[in-house]
Amino acid sequence: MSEILKIGLPSKGRLKDETFKLFQKNNLKIKETDRNYLSSIKNFKPNEVVLSHAREIIERLSDNSIDVGVSGYDLLQESLPGIKKNISIAKKLSFGSADLVIAVPNAWIDVQTMADLEEISFNFKGKTTGKLRVATKYPNLTNEFLLAKGLTQYKIVNSLGSTEIYPFTNQSEIITDITSTGSTLKANNLKVLKDGIILSSVACLLVSKKSLKNNNKSKIIHKLLNQIKKL
Repeated sequence: MSEILKIGLPSKGRLKDETFKLFQKNNLKIKETDRNYLSSIKNFKPNEVVLSHAREIIERLSDNSIDVGVSGYDLLQESLPGIKKNISIAKKLSFGSADLVIAVPNAWIDVQTMADLEEISFNFKGKTTGKLRVATKYPNLTNEFLLAKGLTQYKIVNSLGSTEIYPFTNQSEIITDITSTGSTLKANNLKVLKDGIILSSVACLLVSKKSLKNNNKSKIIHKLLNQIKKL
């Protein structure tokens, strides 16, 4: 019996649209299906396509419940070391470009750089909030970056929704967020610090390292990767 290749693809948004275009461009035809989250590629070896949230794809590649997946470089790097070590980047793709950045309110006229931010962070000590609050969906990358820049007087606020509104609802003073054009930040009266790019991201074709150790699976994976040439 042939091995079934399990492929995790994004379930919504621009990442889903671009991924489906990529597969179509490379003559990999994903079946239309009434089942919202399960499909397959018609003209490939036995396979199952699982549509998932981009963050979930990272977790499922790590635990080997899928073999190949498309997700963001930012989400891979945000994941814990125990997850990252199980995943290999097969190809960086030509879509999904975005930067993870530090943004502060436009009203903070004197804060233009990380050094400025480090200087004013001490002003929050002793206030009711205790420390400068940083709202983010990327706590690991944010902590790593801020500490590397010498910032110590801050605390992370985990964002559960639209991060850009947190400074204006008294949930944080500043944010880190992923942005492709910066237009959403500008529309919400936020500016990116001059040296505030934490990470440049792009969509990636990722592979479970455990699957690569399986000879049968590995052959099918490499056949798929070789077919995806037009990026």
